[in-house]
Amino acid sequence: MPSPRSAKPQPAANSVLAALPPGTYRDLLSGLEPVALVFGEVLYEPGAPIREVYFPTDGLVSLLTLVEGRLALEVGLVGREGMVGVALALGIGVSPIRALVQGGGTALRMSAARFRRELRRSAPLQRELYRYTHSLMAQITQTAACNRFHRVPARLARWLLMTRDRVRSDRFYLTHEFLSHMLGVRRVGVTEAASALQRRKLIAYRRGNITILDDGGLEAASCACYAIVSPPRDGKRKARSAALAGRA
Repeated sequence: MPSPRSAKPQPAANSVLAALPPGTYRDLLSGLEPVALVFGEVLYEPGAPIREVYFPTDGLVSLLTLVEGRLALEVGLVGREGMVGVALALGIGVSPIRALVQGGGTALRMSAARFRRELRRSAPLQRELYRYTHSLMAQITQTAACNRFHRVPARLARWLLMTRDRVRSDRFYLTHEFLSHMLGVRRVGVTEAASALQRRKLIAYRRGNITILDDGGLEAASCACYAIVSPPRDGKRKARSAALAGRA
């Protein structure tokens, strides 16, 4: 697989790295390489060795599980809040999933060998990665339940909101085909769900370009899973999260 193109570094934009003590972060800097993540690029395949880990800064990576070697279903989403390659933090050197760039952008990359060395000697890095791994596990388990029990329009609304939170924009590009893989439904199901959200004037969707028109309305249209897996940004979100969790 060709290496991603070089890009301007944005070290403070990744939340895991930003949470580290200044001295710990300085120790990591020489091993972090700024790279561009290209839409559609596969970073890992299931069963393949993890040769690098990625700390996204404004890119977006989908974690996919494969069924019968060909059908893909998204089980997790990683943006600036986390790291791609958490299996390595748990001592596992091969990837259990396919990691696919869903939103082009930038990341900081570190070799697996350097990452292992830094993790062994840095308690603060261990602590932050274990915290993130816990939140990612919660996201994956909630997504599995969501895919089983909730209707496609509510799941689509949840997924669009999660994407918005990670790219920090109400506008992004996603095709029907890509969305069908992410949600595990046929393209016609994505078309119907997107049309339902458009009729309510919650989103605008044309040729893969999505614009969220009504943030509050889209949150109300999403399933309770969004409030559970997304960290509260303010008191209003906290109150809504508690109400939705009780309703689920």
